[in-house]
Amino acid sequence: MGFFDKLKEGLEKTRTNIANGLDSVFGDYSQVDDDFFDDLEEMLIMADVGVNASDKIVSEMKSRIREEHLKDRDEVKNALIKTLSDAMKRAGDTDETFDLGEQKTVILVIGVNGVGKTTSIGKLAMSFKENGKKVILAAADTFRAGAKEQLEVWAERTGCDLIGHEEGSDPAAVVYDAVSAFESKDADILICDTAGRLHNKKNLMDELAKINRIFEKKLPDVRKEVLLVLDATTGQNALSQVREFKQVCEPTGIILTKMDGSAKGGIVIAIANEFDIPVKYIGVGEHADDLQKFDPEEFIRAIFY
Repeated sequence: MGFFDKLKEGLEKTRTNIANGLDSVFGDYSQVDDDFFDDLEEMLIMADVGVNASDKIVSEMKSRIREEHLKDRDEVKNALIKTLSDAMKRAGDTDETFDLGEQKTVILVIGVNGVGKTTSIGKLAMSFKENGKKVILAAADTFRAGAKEQLEVWAERTGCDLIGHEEGSDPAAVVYDAVSAFESKDADILICDTAGRLHNKKNLMDELAKINRIFEKKLPDVRKEVLLVLDATTGQNALSQVREFKQVCEPTGIILTKMDGSAKGGIVIAIANEFDIPVKYIGVGEHADDLQKFDPEEFIRAIFY
């Protein structure tokens, strides 16, 4: 199965949900009136686009219909798809350098437990390895039972070196040793797992601050990314997690996991509307190659065409 086919299959639930929503909005179409816009806004909210983003899209639709003098059903429907497409494009990553090239990079992966954080790290590692990169993994989530062992499975599967300490040890000490290994082995990419203890933000903030000080002191010229992992099936709760983590650190990108299990792919639009953080990867299946770089154009095509 090709890249686009896998993406389309992985987004089938979202595709069906939005297609059904469009059919519902245009099912009794007679004219563009208040009832039409109420139905449209309800459809967007049901697709987890979010109240604020839905209101913005409806306002954009009203302007587009008025300015382009649209009345024909197909013209209005195409205008809606174009408006949604524009909203999804705002969620994309305009930073082409995240293809990494020859630039050494440290990736700090954050997120609450259960969102697929460690699995995402493993899938990232496999992708980078397949592109000829030398990758080191750091098991710095030392508080969750079994976190190191889970990452060890991925290290063996991908052939990456793993740096880890005993459960309950200082996460910053793990990162320090991982940075030393990164330097001594002349690796290309260091990926660090972290604890997702949002219930104790002060501890997490202190922990991440210590880790960042290590990066700044030992790797001042190395590119740094902070990727926040979110579970797409949690819908609007994912937005709450973004707000919480932004109080602790500043994510540079988002990984949306379990998109294949969610009918609410509109969360991509909600994230773009509320936060200036690009979606960099989406998970559309269980296999290692099902974590794909988020391409707004391909995402749109997989849903609407």
